[in-house]
Amino acid sequence: MTGAAELVAALTARGWSLGVAESLTGGALAAEIVSVPGASATLLGGVVAYATPVKESLLGVDAALLDEHGPVHAMIAEQMARGVRTAVAISGRPADVGLSTTGVAGPDSPDGQPVGTVYIGVATPSEVRAHAFMFAGDRASIRAQAVDAAIEALLKAMRE
Repeated sequence: MTGAAELVAALTARGWSLGVAESLTGGALAAEIVSVPGASATLLGGVVAYATPVKESLLGVDAALLDEHGPVHAMIAEQMARGVRTAVAISGRPADVGLSTTGVAGPDSPDGQPVGTVYIGVATPSEVRAHAFMFAGDRASIRAQAVDAAIEALLKAMRE
């Protein structure tokens, strides 16, 4: 069973809905989840907030925090994960869980952070947490590793 299939099964078993907010993964995380038959039972939707201002306007990330730290930071990942829950709300009911990715896939770093720096945000009904990673490889490899890490981070949070 793939990580995405395990995630869909775990979310479905709990009756939890999911919203995904992506920056460096550009929709790849949602696509990986959607590749699993039955994903519609849990995935409400996603936001690709590739441009920094979209993190603020659609996900509610604090503008002062973005100004101070830039878009690649643990607190940004946390706020993205929290914010996507509301962004994909249906009839006023937010998603139970939010999952986010932000980082630098390369080949260059516009914000001065090292290429491979990735933060994954996980917002469950009981907590919001960010996970920091430093991945090696080319742009495609870093993005793929970020997708896998996001899925694993949410699975881990659900086991705790």
